[in-house]
Amino acid sequence: MPRILVFDVNETLLDLKALEPHFERVFGDKAMLREWFNQVIQFAEALTLAGDYRNFGDVARAALEMTAEVQHIRLSPEDAQQIVGGIRNLPPHAEVPKALSRLKSAGLRMVTLTNSPPAIVDAQMKQANLQQYFERNFSVETVRRYKPAPEPYRMVATELGIPVGQLRMIAAHAWDVGGAMRAGCAAAFISRPGKATFPLFPKPDIVGNDLGEVAEAILKAETLK
Repeated sequence: MPRILVFDVNETLLDLKALEPHFERVFGDKAMLREWFNQVIQFAEALTLAGDYRNFGDVARAALEMTAEVQHIRLSPEDAQQIVGGIRNLPPHAEVPKALSRLKSAGLRMVTLTNSPPAIVDAQMKQANLQQYFERNFSVETVRRYKPAPEPYRMVATELGIPVGQLRMIAAHAWDVGGAMRAGCAAAFISRPGKATFPLFPKPDIVGNDLGEVAEAILKAETLK
């Protein structure tokens, strides 16, 4: 059987660059978007390692407040809401709808797995007009441990009633792909600008510059089984 495809959402399917104008206005530097989001991921993972769990939106806001403090920027509640709330309204990367349509037309099953709470990912998929391609949206909130801990990937396999090896995780984050492979999944990495695989993790068998290239390789790998 072809593997079920499991997609990360933020940066993998949806384009965070839509938030750059807010960072240009508040911080005077759109590049601070990357600094902030890296802190969001770092401290979400730190919470898991420390045996704690907080809602991803709360982590995002706390990381934003920390980033503003380090940069000596006065962050108003309105600014914080526009940035953190803006995650709900991210557009898809340009190639994503066509690539998902190809995978769907080939009969491959697809779900999402994200660090965001269920209500957020549901809103994101609706806003980006992508929900039609996915049979379910999964959130780490179910197991209260952030990716790349093994529990979220194994939870998806359990919910779908299949062995974890029947999943293929697709992400633009080396830590997500590496965590999925360590949990027993296959994986595919999207090397978007500024992204690369991590040498100490196993290298996925599929790597492409965008989802179009990755989808092409997946179609060859999965439909020829």
